[in-house]
Amino acid sequence: MLNETVLAQAADVLDRMRRAGVRAVTAESCTGGLVAAALTHHAGSSETVEGGFVTYSNAMKTALLGVPPALLARHGAVSAEVAASMARGALAHAPDADLAVSITGIAGPGGGSAEKPVGLVWFGAIRRDGEGSTVSRHFTGDRETIRRQAARQALDLLAELTDAT
Repeated sequence: MLNETVLAQAADVLDRMRRAGVRAVTAESCTGGLVAAALTHHAGSSETVEGGFVTYSNAMKTALLGVPPALLARHGAVSAEVAASMARGALAHAPDADLAVSITGIAGPGGGSAEKPVGLVWFGAIRRDGEGSTVSRHFTGDRETIRRQAARQALDLLAELTDAT
């Protein structure tokens, strides 16, 4: 699942974070920890990676990240609102992290709908100072491809957050 391209991208993000003197935390749903795995694959990653949360179910999003159940009920797990809440919750529970990235989506092959098709992934990216954004992407391919593309997008967002500090 973690190919050389993803691992090289993660190494670049780690170098950027190291130079900027920042630490990151991840909050992952459909990627199941791929972003944290890519980052921590590299020796010395403990200098810049605080940790990661894998919150696949809604109950875990609430229990570990503090995502309000009402928010999940109103918008669904795959939404800008939940992605933002996941990122904020990761920062709240990782006091030494400066940056957070979250991923929530539908990797398939089932589970999609007309409104939220397979391949729809929402991301949250936030800095400790509150600056941040959400973005959605619609990826195509099989489950593995969608998850890998989502991990790469999350790494891109971490790089952007780092460069903006």
